[in-house]
Amino acid sequence: MIDKIYPIGVQNFESLRKDGYYYIDKTELIYKIVSEGRYYFLSRPRRFGKSLLLSTIHAYFDGKRELFEGLAIEQLEKNWVKRPVLHLDLNIEKYDTPESLDRILENALYGWEGLYGANPSERSFSLRFAGVIRRAYEQSGHRVAILVDEYDKPMLQSIDDEELQKYYRSTLKSFYGVLKTMDGYIKLGFLTGVTKFGKVSVFSDLNNLIDLSMNARFHSICGVTEEELHRDFEPDIRKLAEEQRMTFEEACQKLKEDYDGYHFTYDVAGLYNPFSLLNTFFNMRFDNYWFQTGTPTFLVELLQKHHYDLYRMAHEETTSNVLDSIDSMSADPIPVIYQSGYLTIKGYDRRFSMYRLGFPNREVEESFIKYLLPFYAGKAEEKTDFDVLKFVREIESGDYESFFRRLTAFFAGVPYDLAAGLDMERHYQNILFIIFRIFGFYTHVEYHTSQGRVDLVLQTDHFTYVMEFKLDGTAEEALRQIDEKHYAAPFANDRQRKLFKVGVNFSKETHGIEKWIVEEL
Repeated sequence: MIDKIYPIGVQNFESLRKDGYYYIDKTELIYKIVSEGRYYFLSRPRRFGKSLLLSTIHAYFDGKRELFEGLAIEQLEKNWVKRPVLHLDLNIEKYDTPESLDRILENALYGWEGLYGANPSERSFSLRFAGVIRRAYEQSGHRVAILVDEYDKPMLQSIDDEELQKYYRSTLKSFYGVLKTMDGYIKLGFLTGVTKFGKVSVFSDLNNLIDLSMNARFHSICGVTEEELHRDFEPDIRKLAEEQRMTFEEACQKLKEDYDGYHFTYDVAGLYNPFSLLNTFFNMRFDNYWFQTGTPTFLVELLQKHHYDLYRMAHEETTSNVLDSIDSMSADPIPVIYQSGYLTIKGYDRRFSMYRLGFPNREVEESFIKYLLPFYAGKAEEKTDFDVLKFVREIESGDYESFFRRLTAFFAGVPYDLAAGLDMERHYQNILFIIFRIFGFYTHVEYHTSQGRVDLVLQTDHFTYVMEFKLDGTAEEALRQIDEKHYAAPFANDRQRKLFKVGVNFSKETHGIEKWIVEEL
């Protein structure tokens, strides 16, 4: 019998503990953070436990020892003291006007001034903030903890509005700069967010922050480790396996494939997405829970705006400087996509200090790729799901005639105005990448041979398709390339599968497939 109450959506530590919700103990790391430094920043994707982390720190600084009974910090902390806490949550507003940020800051300052008093001569947000910090220290005799949740939400929501960005940047830069000015009154400053805006942005004056985002020692401060999963949830996994008619080992593997794989630095173990994991145990079924909680429309707009080659997304290489900070004027969408959790670190080249990125797990890749298709193909989501279903069934049955007729009709239905002004070759390459990446969730997909990169190899239980695509060339030319570079050779001796060579030509003029040829071997 599983007696856990899963804290899905519960972000307040005090209510979590009092109401009996399960808590994965992160308090030893919290103690180290408070003991070893003063100013911190942590970037993690949404629904990764940032708000709960700050709420836990808040309760700790409130001196509420009873909430930490049985947790690591109960024994580590010898002097439980109540300290002033100024906790600012920027997650509750929609930032589309300058006034939206002003309202949040005004409301927070008004509440703090109600506790610690106000000075009429303090007019600006930053002066009022500094005054509250000073008075809180003077009245309590203890230095203050300042916690800022989702510090970057105003910047992120206005990423395509430079005027609004300037206003938010200017306002937040001076507001957060108070932490440096009032250093003698502060015990801890901790800011969290999804992204890190740098260079001439809100952090340029606040240069005394320790960035934990890529720090291996605190990598697991948010998220669930493999050790924590098996230490705390093995009965849940066994129940899940029983419900899904799987073995325990199969359930563990499925959890790993779907929800593990987040690496926020190199040479560390992967982390499980806590939101998806807890939802899976609550519902006793697998689903794409994390992706369903947010619609990354702005990410798609960034990809399209900068004509990004989607094939690169799963093979991107970059430096820590790029990953570590977002410049709102940059033409590179990768830092936003990485920091938002849709890409993660898959490898590191020490010689050149280069990071290799990729999708963290099946949930993220499958959901994101499926989400992209309507934006690039201009079709309703229900229609694209139906097309994918038909495509896969035709491929699996060896009915390539129907498959290519459907693919031709699919491209013919891409609205002309959707592709107008775009790099047509890149646009169709991106649509093909999306379609065939989706196939990869249901069939085996390969791209490389010793002779070069095949455009696509699809394998089912009974068939192998080696495909080459041309734009404004000929289908015959595509087929000839398969032969000349021996793309089909690695699959020729497979007696379990029938082998097809496929040459396809796309036309810029007709915005679709001009001709396709299939040869059976």
